[in-house]
Amino acid sequence: MGNCFSCFKVSLPPATATRSSSFDYKDETMELRGSFLHSCQQTGPLVPETHVNGNRKSVTTLTTFNNVGSDNCGSMPTVQSNLRSSRGFYARLSPLGRSGTSSGLSTTAESRQQKEPSESKLNALFDQYKDSHEDVILADGIERFCNDLQLSPDEFKVLVLAWKLKAKQMCQFTRQEFVTGLKTMKVDSIRGIQARLPEIVQELTVSSDLFKDLYRFTFRFGLDVNSGQRILPADMAIVLWKLVFTIREPPLLSRWLKFLECHHVRGIPKDTWNMFLNFAESIGDDLSVYDDAEAWPSLFDDFVEYENDQMNQNISKDDIIKNDSVDKV
Repeated sequence: MGNCFSCFKVSLPPATATRSSSFDYKDETMELRGSFLHSCQQTGPLVPETHVNGNRKSVTTLTTFNNVGSDNCGSMPTVQSNLRSSRGFYARLSPLGRSGTSSGLSTTAESRQQKEPSESKLNALFDQYKDSHEDVILADGIERFCNDLQLSPDEFKVLVLAWKLKAKQMCQFTRQEFVTGLKTMKVDSIRGIQARLPEIVQELTVSSDLFKDLYRFTFRFGLDVNSGQRILPADMAIVLWKLVFTIREPPLLSRWLKFLECHHVRGIPKDTWNMFLNFAESIGDDLSVYDDAEAWPSLFDDFVEYENDQMNQNISKDDIIKNDSVDKV
C-alpha cells in the first residue's frame, strides 16, 4: 500500500457542498479512508453520499476508479464531482514515510567525529604495548604497535602520529601522551587510527601552518632528551629531513643534503633547522636570488657558494667541450 500512497497525488476542485453536521462529516471521512485503503484490491468502491440544498440524498454507486496497473501504481483514478466535498480527507492523511535513509541520520564519519573516545579503551590499548617493567611504550612496544597499524616504524605516518601525540622523545610514548593524543584525534582503536592518519596527512599537504608545526616538532623529536642534547647530529638531521619532506619537498633538498654529506657537517642547530624551511620556500630552486647580506645562517652562505662553484665548473667543462669540438672541425 505504501507504493499506492506515493502515486495518489491529485488536486481536487473546490468544494461545492457542505455537510449537515459534524457527525456526517466524520462518517464521510472514515468511509473515504476505507474506500482508499481497499482501492488497490477493489475496482468499484462506493463514494459517500452528498447533499443537495442541505438535504441528504440516498447512497448511490458512482463511477469506479479507472483501471490501475498491476503494480497498484498505474493511471490516476478519476471520480465524479460528488467527491469534491471530500477535500478535508487529504488534510487528515498522516505524512508518508520515506523508504530511504532519513536525512537526519549521521554518516559514519560524522558519527565518529561526534563520538567521544573512550578513555578506558585507550588505557587498555596502551596496556597492550607498554613495557612490562615501566608504564611507557618503548621501542619493542612501538614496533608491535606499528605492525598492528600496518606501518613501518620509519614511515612518515608514524612521525605524524608522534607529532599528534606530542611525544617528547623518539622511540617512546608515555601513557599521558598516548591517551591524550588519541583523544585529541577522536579515536580509541587501531582501526580508528588507521582511518584518521590519512586524513591528517591530507591536511598537512594543504596547510602550510600545520606543516610548519610538524617540521619544527621533528627537530625536537630527534634530540636525545636524556643526554640534554641541543644540536641534532648531521646524520640524524639528514634522515629526518628526508622523512619530514615526504610531502611538500623543496626543489633544492637533494642538493642541500648532498652538500651536508660532502662537507661532513657535524650538527644542525635549532635555528638552522627552522630557517631552512624559510630558506627553501623563499629561495626556491634558483639560488641567484639569494642575498648573503640577509640574516641567514653561515651554513646557508657556504651552501650557496658551493652550488655556484659547481655551476661555474659545469659551465667551464661545457666551454672546454665546445672548444674541442671547434678545433676538431
